Order: sequence, then C-alpha cells, then structure tokens
Amino acid sequence: MTVYIIRAFVKMREALAANAAILRRLAEIDKTLLIHDAALREMLQKLRPLLEPPPAPPKPEIGFHVKEDAIPHRTKRKAAL
Repeated sequence: MTVYIIRAFVKMREALAANAAILRRLAEIDKTLLIHDAALREMLQKLRPLLEPPPAPPKPEIGFHVKEDAIPHRTKRKAAL
C-alpha cells in the first residue's frame, strides 16, 4: 500500500513542477506581449494623423467681387452755409 502512496506523491510533485514551468513560460509570454502592445500603441498613435482624410480645399466664392484698397473712399461734405 505504501508504494501506491509514494507513487501518488511522486506524480503530484511532477505535476507541480510542470505547472511551475508552465507558469514561468506564461510570465515570459505576458512580458513580451506587454512590450509588443506598447510598441503597437505607439505606432498607432503616429499613424492616426496619416489615416485622416485631407482637409477639403476652400470653395471659390461665386459672384462679382470688388477688391478695394485698405483705405476706404470718403467724400468730404461741403460745409453748410
């Protein structure tokens, strides 16, 4: 009977060792994913302005427009007599 108990404890120890190795590997993968996630986030922030559509060109004004000098024309009023 003691042989079965010892075999059970040996299997439990092997399972715990395998779990520790798996957990260690998962921690490495998690750290790598965090680094890649930060790099991808940075690249996306730099690409967003390039993905936006260009601004629409200004529309030309329709109609007849007179461009005057900066000084407006003034007429002198004659003094009332």
